[in-house]
Amino acid sequence: MLKARGSQFYLNDEPFQILSGGLHYFRVVPEYWRDRLQKLKALGLNTVETYIPWNFHEPKKGQFHFEGMADVERFIAEAQALGLYVILRPSPYICAEWEMGGLPSWLLKEDDMALRCSHPAFLKHVEDYFDELLPRLKPYLLQNGGPVIAFQIENEYGAYGNDQNYLTFHKEQYEKLGIETFFFTSDGPDFIKQGSMDNVVTTLNFGSRPEEAFAALEEMKPNSPKMVAEFWIGWFDHWSGEHHTRDPKEASEVFQKLMDMGASVNFYMFHGGTNFGFYNGANHYEKYAPTITSYDYDSLLTEWGDVTKKYLAMADVLKSETNVTKVETESYGEVTLTESASLFDVLREVGHNVQHITPLSMEKLDQNFGYTLYRTTVNDTGTFELDTTPIRDRAFIYVNGKHEGTVSVNDDRKSVSLHFPNETNTLEILVENLGRVNYGKHLSDQKGIVSNLWLNDQYWFNWEMVSIEGDVLPTTFSAGERYPKYLKGTFQANACCDTFVDLEGFTKGNVYINGFNLGRYWQTMGPQQRLYVPGPLLHEGENELVVLELEEHTASSVTLTNEPKLG
Repeated sequence: MLKARGSQFYLNDEPFQILSGGLHYFRVVPEYWRDRLQKLKALGLNTVETYIPWNFHEPKKGQFHFEGMADVERFIAEAQALGLYVILRPSPYICAEWEMGGLPSWLLKEDDMALRCSHPAFLKHVEDYFDELLPRLKPYLLQNGGPVIAFQIENEYGAYGNDQNYLTFHKEQYEKLGIETFFFTSDGPDFIKQGSMDNVVTTLNFGSRPEEAFAALEEMKPNSPKMVAEFWIGWFDHWSGEHHTRDPKEASEVFQKLMDMGASVNFYMFHGGTNFGFYNGANHYEKYAPTITSYDYDSLLTEWGDVTKKYLAMADVLKSETNVTKVETESYGEVTLTESASLFDVLREVGHNVQHITPLSMEKLDQNFGYTLYRTTVNDTGTFELDTTPIRDRAFIYVNGKHEGTVSVNDDRKSVSLHFPNETNTLEILVENLGRVNYGKHLSDQKGIVSNLWLNDQYWFNWEMVSIEGDVLPTTFSAGERYPKYLKGTFQANACCDTFVDLEGFTKGNVYINGFNLGRYWQTMGPQQRLYVPGPLLHEGENELVVLELEEHTASSVTLTNEPKLG
């Protein structure tokens, strides 16, 4: 087993330096796990680290998912087959720029829920989840013949709260379910006081100035092993922001310092991957800022798995002899979108209807992701102010089927003027969940319309709602003119290689390949202009591509190119 004796790690009673890379199985298609792990090992690393996102494995309460991209056991086995050790960071909270930091959104259905603390209801949900998850992981512990050498307790807890009983609860759950292994916590140097535990090793997360970081650790826990659980070598991107990059030479110089100090290191990220579907998270400080689909992170491998200059710079530090082939990408050319359907014409196919006296949040509707249509009747004429404060995160507003405005949670003005011309009018509000906050005080981030709407100086009652999770595509295409629109085309593939969807001429929405949701595009915001398509999602022969365009488009086709475009 892995142990800490003074300032040194030991594995099977031999001194051991952890040289690890972060690689999230849930951001990479399973067919590519081995390739990414081989490149990790080729760099000279001996360990792979991964989070385990609760919401990926229990999307609905009591409904567990461990197949396909969620097959964490297969991922661990792949690592073991290559002779790699594994570090697991098994939730309930992971941050990771992942939707709600990995917490399932159905927790927010309970009005008195308090997250990441000793609230009895929250602890019971965590216990139910661990009862399912941890027995699956126990056989992979090192002493049971597997590669797993360590488990993290919670994640960066010192940056959130001070409930030591909550941290103790995690340790007790691990022990109750037979997880007898090395435990650790991880926090930024400024937060280790509240996030650390007695008799549990404290590790640090930072990207630079290792001397200062380890001095803070030494002051609080003298003679502790030096480990960077997250050595930040890049950063993530937000819609409307710039693509973050870090100079390879500067990053490798910091890594060299860590090696000279004899520290253990986990690169965050070795390989970032992709926030497929609606799984991107968001930050909320002064403004709400959703994360883009790509999780390239300017890491050691690109989003599609190619070696970078930063990888080669780290190989120089490790004296690695790397011989890694370049990823093959393909340009399949233009895909003409020959069929279309208005979302409003296929609501019965793609959505689920609920009637209620007041608008309900997505969580109250048992909806995780996607879009919710709210509809009511306004039996009055005139121009009225609608208070948009309860709308999360972005919404299209229609009166009698006509688009009257688009509002956002970031708007400075929290109301919109709407004109109702008839004695009886239909008010529709299509709300998009752009990603729940994954870090900080806004973690309890409900979506949709989170309280009743104030219109014409009164509350408006009697609502119809349609939950559109975005996991079902229409089979009927009737060429409706009203946005949002589903647009469909087909293309031929002789070989199933990686490619990228260029959305020039489109505005905002999602792209599906053979029914798989690649994620969001937002051409007017950037920095991401093209969506990554892993080759295993394609079929030899005919393939189907569907675009859900929310606003408008001027192009009649998309292009599948062999070049990414980020920033």
